[in-house]
Amino acid sequence: MKVLHLPYGIGISAFAGALRTKGIDAVSCSLRRHHYSYLADIRKDFDQHPPEKQERLREQFFQEAMEKYDIFHFHFGETFFPDRRDLEILKKNGKKMIVHHRGSEVRMLSVAKGMNNPYVKVKRSWPEEKVRANLEFLSRYFDKAIVNDWELRTYTEPYYKKNYVVPHAIEIKKFTARYPTGEERPLIVHAPSRRDTKGTEYVLDAVDRLKKAGEEFDFQLVEKLPHDQALKLYQKATIVIDQLRIGAYGHLSMEAMAMGKPVICYIREDLVDKYPAGLPIISANPDTVHQVIRKTLKHPERWRELGRAGRRYANMYHRYERVADRLISIYQKL
Repeated sequence: MKVLHLPYGIGISAFAGALRTKGIDAVSCSLRRHHYSYLADIRKDFDQHPPEKQERLREQFFQEAMEKYDIFHFHFGETFFPDRRDLEILKKNGKKMIVHHRGSEVRMLSVAKGMNNPYVKVKRSWPEEKVRANLEFLSRYFDKAIVNDWELRTYTEPYYKKNYVVPHAIEIKKFTARYPTGEERPLIVHAPSRRDTKGTEYVLDAVDRLKKAGEEFDFQLVEKLPHDQALKLYQKATIVIDQLRIGAYGHLSMEAMAMGKPVICYIREDLVDKYPAGLPIISANPDTVHQVIRKTLKHPERWRELGRAGRRYANMYHRYERVADRLISIYQKL
């Protein structure tokens, strides 16, 4: 089994790494420049070349990959070529393929609000008609899809015959737990990938109000840093705040839990029971984040307990070996 993960993002390297722990020949390749490109096993950065050369290089790599790999795992619904003409060729050649949806390319405002999430925001670059057209196109070539969590499955379920939930993967042994003592001056860290969709304005407002009310803590906003530098800042945190709008936790929450940090993040009420028992995340939305931060700061005796619970949870459900087993079982059904 030889697996190629494309086309960019932090997930391609994590999943390929997870599969290698099980002896699978798995490789991640970043096709365009991205702030996580340096984590990929292969970097092509086709977008850094003139259009004609870019097309030639893409075609060459595609032909090489066709010869080398058995399974093609496409993240974000993107493939070798912008027009995705490769899907027809791969299908005709009997190659196994799976599409993996990660977020904005499937999230629809009308569906989310129908699930009683009044807080959700979507990227302007992904209006609903574009999302639906994209899913309809992909469903012609894929009857099975992977999503990170049950929030995303809400959007993909009508389009694919089978929708698998596979959580983010983490190489847990590379993350040292540094639990809060409950005695230090607390440092709250918030690291949004996009301020508008993560609810950053509400975090900043809550922090400002709490400081004006005399609460003693430090705050750090982490943005646009290389992943390794961002991790060093998370390690110093007492409490980590993820998103407040989407309704499911993401990569930041997983890494923070692996480091033994209490995490604040909005978990949609109807999805709580979909997660394995014992999810230690403190849920907060734009309406409650001020109160939740204040209450969390008032109970330092709970910080270490929450941190330990998060580390256990990350090790149990996100470690490479467990996620790899899930992926392999899916590949065997293709």
